[in-house]
Amino acid sequence: MTGLHWYVYLLSCYAKSRFLNIKRPVLAGVKLTYNCNLKCIHCPFWSKKGKSLSFSQAKESFKKLYDLGIRVVIIEGGEPFVWKDGSYDINDIVKEAKRFFFCVGITTNGTFPLKVDSDIIWVSIDGFKETHDRIRGKSFERIIANLKNCSHSRVYAHITINSINWVEVPELVEFLSSKVKGITIQFHYPYNGAEDEMFLPFNKRLTILDDLIKMKSDGFPVTNSYACLKALKNNRWKCHSWMIASVGPDNKITQGCYVKDRGEISCERCGFSAHTEISLAYNGVIESIRVGNRLFGPKRRM
Repeated sequence: MTGLHWYVYLLSCYAKSRFLNIKRPVLAGVKLTYNCNLKCIHCPFWSKKGKSLSFSQAKESFKKLYDLGIRVVIIEGGEPFVWKDGSYDINDIVKEAKRFFFCVGITTNGTFPLKVDSDIIWVSIDGFKETHDRIRGKSFERIIANLKNCSHSRVYAHITINSINWVEVPELVEFLSSKVKGITIQFHYPYNGAEDEMFLPFNKRLTILDDLIKMKSDGFPVTNSYACLKALKNNRWKCHSWMIASVGPDNKITQGCYVKDRGEISCERCGFSAHTEISLAYNGVIESIRVGNRLFGPKRRM
């Protein structure tokens, strides 16, 4: 797909949804497996039982997603680097995905060497050594070593902000700035309901968002748009959850909220910045459109 095709695709999706009420997703997350080498205390997935996607099922899902109109896919887990099906591994998945999609991303806990031919890599880092290892298990030093040894040109750090790590997030952003191309954030979602102790209260959320907005204006590589960071302060933005689809290890495709069929949906407590950004882009917010274009738009593949 050329740059022209990318923009025609986006305009076509927008026109069909606005004028014909054809609401088809544009981005999908594909969970290959729930299996993971870590047991992060905030994650609801590693403890789930069930089979992983087979290679043939993944191929089938890619075709179905493409037919739905999706052109951007993010490979997820569990931990996608632990996924295997016979001789097939994550590199085969990425290679197959590239046959269908304009942009193929991957999210990883960063404990494996970052050697994969995806267009973009997100590495989850949730604090400095003591805090990160408390949340995710002993892994911080491995992650930093893997970042140092990585030659991929488009590696981003992703921070999930919660009640444990929020105070050190600004310092963490500064620390990571020289090690990655950019930094994205989201807020911990309370899968355990209102009693979830890791959920960050909104008064503290406002404080850290103001800090991140200031850091972004000072030139730190906070990738989320100003509009997204501001919208997350009170969650009054209009969500267009139909723009995102998900595939689980059971090979089921779900269109809508990331939490759908995974937990109780609470829009008031949402902290999924991807939903925020893509919804703002649909509403015509220029800087959110630019963020999406910067992450997923026309570029040379490696």
